Amino acid sequence: MLKKFVLAFAILAVALATAGTVPGSRTYTITIIQPAVLNGTHLKPGDYRLVVEPAKVTLLVGKDKLDLPTAKVESVEQKYDATAIRYTGDKIEEIRLGGTKTHILMN
Repeated sequence: MLKKFVLAFAILAVALATAGTVPGSRTYTITIIQPAVLNGTHLKPGDYRLVVEPAKVTLLVGKDKLDLPTAKVESVEQKYDATAIRYTGDKIEEIRLGGTKTHILMN
């Protein structure tokens, strides 16, 4: 009886943990350290959530979403040690996601 309860609880926990997630999507937290422009939108320094899906990339700015339709997601051979953002002036050109082999190029 106890085993069935534990098994049912474990299945419920897994179901709740995955509810509402899109298959193949990943969410990362990035920190912008200087005022920046991304896709024509001015961003203040701070923490942002970056959602990488197979078909698109989205930056969550508070409650607003900033779609990045020209962003290109690429993989490299070796994982990045830390998340890094490459700027050209005040424009974000590339985001390297720490702990992954993924980098995002902004076109």
